[in-house]
Amino acid sequence: MKNDFERIRIWTQQRNITVPNLFFQHYKELNIQDDEALIVMHLVSFEQEGIDFPTPNDLMIRTHFQVSKLSQILQRLMQKGMLEISQSTDDSGKIAEKYSLYPLWVRLLENLEAQQQQVVETANKVDEATIFTLFEQEFGRLLSPIELETIGMWIDIDKHSPEIIKAALKEAVLASKVNLRYIDRILMEWKKKKITTLQQVEKHSEQYRKHTTTTTTYQPSEQQQPTKKVSFYNWLEERE
Repeated sequence: MKNDFERIRIWTQQRNITVPNLFFQHYKELNIQDDEALIVMHLVSFEQEGIDFPTPNDLMIRTHFQVSKLSQILQRLMQKGMLEISQSTDDSGKIAEKYSLYPLWVRLLENLEAQQQQVVETANKVDEATIFTLFEQEFGRLLSPIELETIGMWIDIDKHSPEIIKAALKEAVLASKVNLRYIDRILMEWKKKKITTLQQVEKHSEQYRKHTTTTTTYQPSEQQQPTKKVSFYNWLEERE
């Protein structure tokens, strides 16, 4: 996040930021009024022309607003933390002031990240709700309060993602050991080995199954086909 803010500041200083479409789409969410948004557009335009500190008179020439109205709008933008006045010194020591929309771009970025985080959290809540249903389907019964609490602890305390918990349940089903103790052991081992994605789960499970043995047994009757017995890795016997 800090690097993103610094990048925005550099872009602003190098005049590489124009009015983005994201601003038009989201300025209402930032509590920016339409007249304020219009002045933001003009400030960006002036900045691109090399005019860093346009006066209300400069803005009046390009708008239908009077000087007093423009001064109020600029003041509101600064009070909302969307606009700031910065100072710089040239080689001769002369101090110059300029408007900076850097705070606005930061607020816009923060707003977009907050929305994205909300979407992720909502999706996770949906996934978490389906986990309990999935466990009940595999167990063939309703979960007890203790079982519900255990699964909730996997999510809230151990911070296992819904997809990892589902993968552990699948592993237990394949091994015909559908119980929370077995699944908890799987999750503990994965967390210890820093396994956090489905790709890592698949690779890890494949490596372990290479340690299992496949045996072929023949029945006395020659007409019967040979049968194979495949042993699954026993997570409860996992050792370092």
